Amino acid sequence: MRVVFMGTPELAATVLSALVKNQYDVVLCVTQPDKPVGRKMILTAPPAKTQALEYGIPVWQPDTLRSPEALDRLKQAEPDVIITAAYGKILPKDMLDLPKYGCVNVHGSLLPKYRGAAPVQWAILNQDQVTGVTIMKMDVGMDTGDILTQTEVPIGSRVHTPELMDQIAKAGADLLIKTLPGYIDGTIKPVPQKEDDATMSPPINKDQGKISWNRPCLAICAQVRALSSWPGASTIWKGGRMKIYDACPSEDPDILSSYEEQYGKAEPGTVLRAKKGILAVMCADAPLLLLEVQPASGKRMKAIDCAHNFEVGAKMEEDN
Repeated sequence: MRVVFMGTPELAATVLSALVKNQYDVVLCVTQPDKPVGRKMILTAPPAKTQALEYGIPVWQPDTLRSPEALDRLKQAEPDVIITAAYGKILPKDMLDLPKYGCVNVHGSLLPKYRGAAPVQWAILNQDQVTGVTIMKMDVGMDTGDILTQTEVPIGSRVHTPELMDQIAKAGADLLIKTLPGYIDGTIKPVPQKEDDATMSPPINKDQGKISWNRPCLAICAQVRALSSWPGASTIWKGGRMKIYDACPSEDPDILSSYEEQYGKAEPGTVLRAKKGILAVMCADAPLLLLEVQPASGKRMKAIDCAHNFEVGAKMEEDN
């Protein structure tokens, strides 16, 4: 079995490692070009490339797959199957038709739910209690191919995107290794997706990190957890943009009641408590505890280290 692997982030590196450890002959790793990362814009290799080089696998980083040269490069690899995991580009039909056993994708959702680029973030944003992994046979559409196998992954109430991605990566790698033999020998039959049940998970944009305190507490908490790695949830505090990297609903009824006894009705965005490591802000329906924040021009801090710097009764504003 000659395998061409195509993938880019940590999830892809986990899947690639599983293939190698299970003695699949990965003859080529196709991944996105190196990109500048961080404030210093240091050119950085994607995790799949780093993993491939550790195993001595040749790496190819094309800017586009839609060229005769790209197709020729894959033909030279003579793959029996192409396996993709979060590669980041749609494969043209001539590439899909190239391998004897076609192209197999590891997708981080229970298709047809959350087709597209950001299934993990959207599952958290929508406060789902479960997500999963689908092993599918690829076609020319965006995650529209027939399903081979699926497995569920529970979503913890405090989980952030990177942690859930790690769980999905491990589940996806295990499921792929279990699926490939049955797919190759024909005992696992592809099943068409139900188009009526399809939903999309488009790429996350920066504006989605802007907090509106008029939303429910659980929705804002999900926003913080889903977007903590990028772009980060944000609010305006004292005229500057403050990032919120971790938060959870308050389970202390005294926070709201004691504030309203002293100051009256709490409007969304109002700081309800700011002492002894507790930083609580009012949402539309309930208080939210801010656990880790980064004020404008400041460093990232835990609430226990900075709660005393905030003023009870002051308001956080929507980041416009």
